[in-house]
Amino acid sequence: MRPRSLMAVLSCRVDATVRLLTLLAFALLAGVSHAQTRTEISFWHAMDGQLGESVAELVRRFNQGQDAFEVKAVYKGSYYEVQAAAMAAYRQKKPPNIVQVAEVGTLSMMLSDAIVPVQRLMRQQQIEPHWSDFVDAISDYYEKDDKLLSMPFNVSTPVLYFNKDIFKKAGLGDTPPATWQELETASRKILASGAAGCGFTAAWPSWTMLENTFAWHNQAFASNQNGYAGLDTKLLINSDFGRMHVDALARWQKEKIFSYGGRLDAPDARFISSDCAMLVQSSANIGSFKKALSFEWGTGQLPHWGPPYPKANSTLGGATLWVMRGHEPADYKGIAQFLKFVAETPQQSWWAASTGYLPITKAAVKDLADNNFYRQNPQQWPGVNQLLNAKPTLASRGLRLGNYIQVREAIETELENILAGKKTTREGLDAAVLRGNAILRQFGVTHGAAGQGEI
Repeated sequence: MRPRSLMAVLSCRVDATVRLLTLLAFALLAGVSHAQTRTEISFWHAMDGQLGESVAELVRRFNQGQDAFEVKAVYKGSYYEVQAAAMAAYRQKKPPNIVQVAEVGTLSMMLSDAIVPVQRLMRQQQIEPHWSDFVDAISDYYEKDDKLLSMPFNVSTPVLYFNKDIFKKAGLGDTPPATWQELETASRKILASGAAGCGFTAAWPSWTMLENTFAWHNQAFASNQNGYAGLDTKLLINSDFGRMHVDALARWQKEKIFSYGGRLDAPDARFISSDCAMLVQSSANIGSFKKALSFEWGTGQLPHWGPPYPKANSTLGGATLWVMRGHEPADYKGIAQFLKFVAETPQQSWWAASTGYLPITKAAVKDLADNNFYRQNPQQWPGVNQLLNAKPTLASRGLRLGNYIQVREAIETELENILAGKKTTREGLDAAVLRGNAILRQFGVTHGAAGQGEI
């Protein structure tokens, strides 16, 4: 057999190389074509920093787990900026597919024509999560007629943080006070020992000291079942219970048992610096406190006044995911798949463990407990336990009030007047009710439903 010439050998090798490159090119084009067939789902959110990284990871896991849809998460600023941007985009007929809205924006989203109720969407897409497995205190807040309007996402509730080092210096051990009376006693011991300059402070004053304190004691915050039964709603915070509780805060303010630290999360600095031994703040701070605090600390449930007030449940903070109208049918299939993914136990357990937020289903709570998560991370149990403490009542399921950001500002302004000694408790709470009711009344008029019964 005659040996092939050098040119023949080279020609064969060139042909083989060309064939290989051709196959690779076809494979590459097929991959590009396949990627281009993925339906893009836009998701506008308000999470930055570490939480934004967790959102990005959640989205990455969904995108890698299937090849039909690609969720694009976009940070759009604060909760209120995200909601405003989404509604503006809807009016321009360019809404995102999914938008994250804070819990206080629930009524405004409900009354808009911009949303597709989540449970209806899932039914249309023949996806049926175990709706009864959602934690009652969470699902009750976001439901209408026993159907979820939006998908709970990042759920928090206020808890009591305490500095264990200060407690030990004051001879208090490492157990947080369970009642307001115990908190007062502990604060006096802390002040007497010189271990800290104040007993406790509270972030988000209206949310922690009034809204959740009313719910925790099963006291109505507003008429019409806290706004669930109609828009012609009035505040009830100047009730006997409200005056008793705020009277105590005003008295404690004078004695440094309580120290008002400002609005939003400004009071955190007093706790971080060890100036105040305790802080009432969102459970969502657990993740950042694990990194930021230089002392031993723990959490406990919100203090309770005890009899004659029953202990109910605390209410929600955080946000939920709303589905926007105005999209193609293929988009809604992808939206439903993503929301199903978010609610599944593996994602819920990972999300709670990595962010400090509370799981939204009982299955996820059980999964975390079975894997000793709460034993190893005891700071994250009190918030969960508060939501599970009792089935929500008409007084404890949360507030469904319009323009509530402005109402909350009116309440906190008058609370500041009381704590500064400018007004008595009765004068301040009466003024808060008067100002808040005017805001609520305007919301009802604007939406054309004041006094029209069920929402």
